[in-house]
Amino acid sequence: EATSMSKSKILFATALALGVASSVSAQQQPPAPPQLPQAPNMTFFVTGAGPGKGADLGGIEGADQHCQTLAARHGAGGKTWRAYLSTQAADGKPAINARERIGNGPWQNFKGTVVATSVDDLHSANNKLSFDNSLSERGFIIPGVGFAPNRHDALTGSTAEGRAFPAGEDRTCRNWTSSTQGTAMLGHIDRKGLRDDDPAKSWNSSHPSRGPEGGCSQADLRGTGGDGLFYCFASN
Repeated sequence: EATSMSKSKILFATALALGVASSVSAQQQPPAPPQLPQAPNMTFFVTGAGPGKGADLGGIEGADQHCQTLAARHGAGGKTWRAYLSTQAADGKPAINARERIGNGPWQNFKGTVVATSVDDLHSANNKLSFDNSLSERGFIIPGVGFAPNRHDALTGSTAEGRAFPAGEDRTCRNWTSSTQGTAMLGHIDRKGLRDDDPAKSWNSSHPSRGPEGGCSQADLRGTGGDGLFYCFASN
C-alpha cells in the first residue's frame, strides 16, 4: 500500500511538472501576428515594394501577379488586378497600351478616395492622383520630393496618354524583363519634380530611367528617386 501511495505521489508530481512545463511553454509561444489592414473595396494602389529586381518584373504577367498578391494580402484579392504598364512591339507581338488594360473605373484608394472616374478622367488634369491620394496597398504615403529616400518614380513605360512608345527606342526595360541594360519611362507618384513643368507633374510620363548599371537595375532606379514601384488597378 505504501508503495502504491508512493507511486501515486510520483505520478501526481510528474503530472504537475508536465502541467507547469506546458503552461510555461504556452506562455513562451509568440503571439499571433496582427492582421494586416484590410481594404476590400480598394481598386487602386501603388506597390509598397516592387519584386526587387529593378525593372525586371517577370514581364507584364509577373507585374500583374505582383499586384494580385499584394491586393490579396489586404482583402481585395477577389478582383482582377492589372499593372499600369505599357509594352512595346517586339518579337512579332504587338504593343500593349497601359490605358487599355485596367478596366473602365472608377477607382478608389485604400481610404476610399476616388482617384479617377474613368480612363479618360485618369488621363486628364482632373484626376485626383497626388502625394496624399496615391497610396500603397497598406494605405501608406509613398515618400516623394523632400523625403530621404525619395521613392516617387513609378515604372509605366507609357506616354502621358497611357500608350506605348514606338518600337525601337526602349522605354520598358525590354518589356519589363531587364534589370541591367535598357530604359523605362517613369512617372512621379507625388506629381512633383525638380522643375515646375508638365513632365515633372506627370504621374505617368516624367522622365526615362538612367544609371551606371544600364538604366534598369534596382540601384539605377533608386539613383533617380525611385524603387521599382508601379501602379495597380482593378480591371473589374
